[in-house]
Amino acid sequence: MQFKSGQRFSRWFIIISSLVITLLILWNVSLFFDQLKENERTKMEIYAQALATFPKTMDVEPSSSNPDVKILENALTELQLQILQNNTTIPILNYDHEDDLYLTSNVAGAENLTQEELKAMALDFASQNEPIEIGFDGVTFNTIYYSNSPVISQLKYFPIALLVIVGLFIGVIYFYYATSKASEQNLLWAGMAKETAHQIGTPLSSLVGWTEILKSEKVNSEYIEEITKDIDRLKTITERFSKIGSIPKLEEQDIIQATQEAYAYLSKRSSKLIHFHLDVPESPLPVLMNEQLYGWTIENLVKNAIDAMKGKGDLSLKITRDARYALIEITDSGKGIPKSKFTTIFDPGYTTKTRGWGLGLSLAKRIIEEYHDGQIKVLRSEPGKGTTMQIALRLV
Repeated sequence: MQFKSGQRFSRWFIIISSLVITLLILWNVSLFFDQLKENERTKMEIYAQALATFPKTMDVEPSSSNPDVKILENALTELQLQILQNNTTIPILNYDHEDDLYLTSNVAGAENLTQEELKAMALDFASQNEPIEIGFDGVTFNTIYYSNSPVISQLKYFPIALLVIVGLFIGVIYFYYATSKASEQNLLWAGMAKETAHQIGTPLSSLVGWTEILKSEKVNSEYIEEITKDIDRLKTITERFSKIGSIPKLEEQDIIQATQEAYAYLSKRSSKLIHFHLDVPESPLPVLMNEQLYGWTIENLVKNAIDAMKGKGDLSLKITRDARYALIEITDSGKGIPKSKFTTIFDPGYTTKTRGWGLGLSLAKRIIEEYHDGQIKVLRSEPGKGTTMQIALRLV
């Protein structure tokens, strides 16, 4: 119990730690993103100021004949020019109100865009960042529209990528623990099955010996025959349990004969209120199978059908074939299965009975799909009207 609690604690610790680290990273990315946006806003405001005063320094005559003043004015003009030229990353649309004209900077393919297209682009830029107006005495001469730089555009997808990575990481952790748990359960069930087979073996050998003694005592042969049948049945059960967890040997056999034997055994030992029907082809259908495990599957399906009918109703078994498969259908007139449970009923531990471990259909699915490379499913079912289960095994 302490070991399982430790596993559960470590699993949740890893998941919660991953989420906390992710939230911290996202928070820091958000701060970094806001800081970059603010820096770009500051750069664009400086750009707008340089753009607003640059034409004036070029057109107005120097206000002084002092060489130092001229040098200073030239230096300012050079600085403004550098500010305007050094922006190589932020896409800009400069709208000239007087000429009703959009000028571009760092806009890919701008030479192929019309003024209407540039106007639509300006509206898109305005949705990303507040435009900057350039004017004098309340009159706006230019409006600067700018978009996010490639760095910010790429950075905004980083949180999504990070969440996807963390989601995959948590998924891998969950899958690892889920498969580990399933593997442990499989080993446990396989070990219990083999131990059961081993435990049955001892009294079974004793029963065989007692049967020989009864024969020598000239006991009614009919009694001995029935005892022998039950001993053979116990041997079959022992073989089945001993094969759980191992790869069974498959041999080419007629599926009709194997099905009839399993079906007949249960029909003779079931309530007389159940009407059994068997519909099989006359010609054999050879498949690769393990007879003991396949018979176990048929018995599980028939027993489930009998339980669904509460010991009273019609139960039919039909075998057909298509181009590649032998198809076995078992139909009952029981309570039916909701469509939402068509796959759930094969999960280990699922049962609607007050007694039982919910392993019959799970074992049947494993025997057919893992050991025989076949298929088993609920073919059709309707609550209150019955169910049809189908097995498909590849023909040889």
